[in-house]
Amino acid sequence: MITKLMLTIITQEKELLKLEVDQVTAETASGQITILPNHIPLFTRMQAGELVYKINAQEQSVVVMDGFLDVSPNNAITVLTDSATLARDLSVAQAEEARQKAEEAMKVKVDRRQILMAEASLRKAMLELQVARKRSGKAQLGIKTE
Repeated sequence: MITKLMLTIITQEKELLKLEVDQVTAETASGQITILPNHIPLFTRMQAGELVYKINAQEQSVVVMDGFLDVSPNNAITVLTDSATLARDLSVAQAEEARQKAEEAMKVKVDRRQILMAEASLRKAMLELQVARKRSGKAQLGIKTE
């Protein structure tokens, strides 16, 4: 019997994803880790980046912002993050537009809080743009990602 991992991604707004996967790769404060079934229990801080999971050797990904990752002894992985976007929902055009809006907001905002919010928006837009371009390139090469 092949053991699977139960991956759950929860944002501030909703439970974004809950499904069985074969492995998960994520960016943590200590570096990139890959989690396979029967991994030791782990609780770590995540850094913004691309979380990649595999189902039957097919890679899929999610852009996640800062948060936490918990691996429990029963092969359950829970990701708690400020925000997350499924890679399949990203487009290069939309991510580029979000990047431009964030850059413009940084130019006009004078309040420290507004600048920090604009910087966070820019950071998220840049990650989404990077993943959207990566997915777009794979699609053009005929590489199946979903």
